Amino acid sequence: MAKNVGFIGLGMMGGPMASRLADAGYALTVCDVRRESVAALTAKGARPVMSPVEVASAAETVLLSLPTPAIVREVALGKDGLAAGSKVRTVIDLSTTGATMAREIATALAAKNITAVDAPVSGGVTGAINGTLAVMVACPRPMFADLEPMLKHIGKVFHIGERPGMGQTMKLANNLLSATAVVATCEAVAFGVKSGLDAGLMIEVINAGSGRTTASQDKFPKSILPRTFDFGFAMGLMYKDVKLCLDEAQAAGVPMSVAAAVRDLWRRGFEELGGDKDFTAIAQLIERAAGVELKRR
Repeated sequence: MAKNVGFIGLGMMGGPMASRLADAGYALTVCDVRRESVAALTAKGARPVMSPVEVASAAETVLLSLPTPAIVREVALGKDGLAAGSKVRTVIDLSTTGATMAREIATALAAKNITAVDAPVSGGVTGAINGTLAVMVACPRPMFADLEPMLKHIGKVFHIGERPGMGQTMKLANNLLSATAVVATCEAVAFGVKSGLDAGLMIEVINAGSGRTTASQDKFPKSILPRTFDFGFAMGLMYKDVKLCLDEAQAAGVPMSVAAAVRDLWRRGFEELGGDKDFTAIAQLIERAAGVELKRR
């Protein structure tokens, strides 16, 4: 495929992914509402433009990394969106939008002879920086063969299926497990601390035993026990992902009683702590209820 690609959304995830493509020799046309984010890529040779339609008129393949389904829809289909571009033929959405939105956008873009590929990613900011993300791609198999060499620069690439939305379903299932691990581990450690155990020692034991999770292995040592709460993913985005998962599960006729309780906890975190807080700050909500702090002695 051509090495001239577009990239829209240069935030905490999109910025590192775009940077890796630039380092791999791709000529990027980029767009973001934050000037400082654009400046970091132009320093690597990227060409900045002011709107999605300009990106879509400069590159046949455009990647998106955006925070919400509504923003993805506006960028793809809005007045100055990708659908109005003169050159774009493939739109790869690395965001988390849910299968319903992915299908809607794919149908609308197909009417413009543009193929939508939903390819959400998992692995956090560290994964985006190091190129170790899980990339969950849904598109026709021949197209996957064309896109895989490029997407390998941002992580391990999986062909999830052929239909739009299948990658999104995989991503929401993954993020539900991640969100559940965080709150469940916080509650378990809060119980231990309230009973006299040391939080740091608890995490060491959990990681040596059968209870270890991504939360105990990564989130606790890096952001919760040190009380920095700076893992790199917003509370509002985690709540959005869990809520999306429940909405999609309901539409599919799949009951999720555990997930419903997890969603309610993240909603409280969103409402009481704020959507801009790091998602690891959910520990503070559980601390308040238990009357303890999850920190090393």
